[in-house]
Amino acid sequence: MNGNKRSDIKPGLKVSIVQKQDQRTNKLTDGIVKDILTNSNNHPHGIKVRLTSGIVGRVKHILPEE
Repeated sequence: MNGNKRSDIKPGLKVSIVQKQDQRTNKLTDGIVKDILTNSNNHPHGIKVRLTSGIVGRVKHILPEE
């Protein structure tokens, strides 16, 4: 599942994000959502979130629960 719809993203969800400086290489960082930063209902490049580690980026994939 991709991260373009805000309604799909919830705090505590495990996701893969791309940070601003990694957009050209599309390097992904995994983590747990702490805050949702995008106000609109959807975004073509992914909803911007802050992870529990403090890293900010746009959601590319929602990872399955383990």
